[in-house]
Amino acid sequence: MESYDREEEEIKRRKLAEYRRMLEEAKAEEERRRYEAEREAVLRSILTPQARQRLSNIRIIRPEYAEAVENQLIQLVQAGRLTPPIDDSLLKKLLLELDRRLRREVKVRFRR
Repeated sequence: MESYDREEEEIKRRKLAEYRRMLEEAKAEEERRRYEAEREAVLRSILTPQARQRLSNIRIIRPEYAEAVENQLIQLVQAGRLTPPIDDSLLKKLLLELDRRLRREVKVRFRR
């Protein structure tokens, strides 16, 4: 009887731990969704539809690059260095500048 009680308590403890873990995961997922919704709202307010479309196309090919560009755009607007709305031509210029900065010139030297 005593071993049965211990087993029952152990099962209850495991279930409780599993429920807590599931609850924490659900909270984390909800927080991530809320953050993404806020981020999308900010981007929607600072980018024109054409610029958003260009960024969406970039996200398909290079998601990390698109996220970095989005972060930089949000930071520049919040710092007052860019004024919304950011149209497609300005986004192109920013993308070219960012790409120029990120690309490092590779020099190959042959020694004989």
